[in-house]
Amino acid sequence: MKDTKVELSREERTACEVWTRVMGYFRPVTAFNKGKQSEYKERKCFKEDCVCKKGSYKA
Repeated sequence: MKDTKVELSREERTACEVWTRVMGYFRPVTAFNKGKQSEYKERKCFKEDCVCKKGSYKA
């Protein structure tokens, strides 16, 4: 099967709203003030299952 590349024009694209968990509830990042948005951009994401594999953690 041949790989096909699909490109959309700006008018065909749909904006995606990003939500994140803050203090136990979810909020859209667009609702953050400028300082909190800047802090959000600096965050590093990880998957817990990759960090805490069985036997990999030593206390």
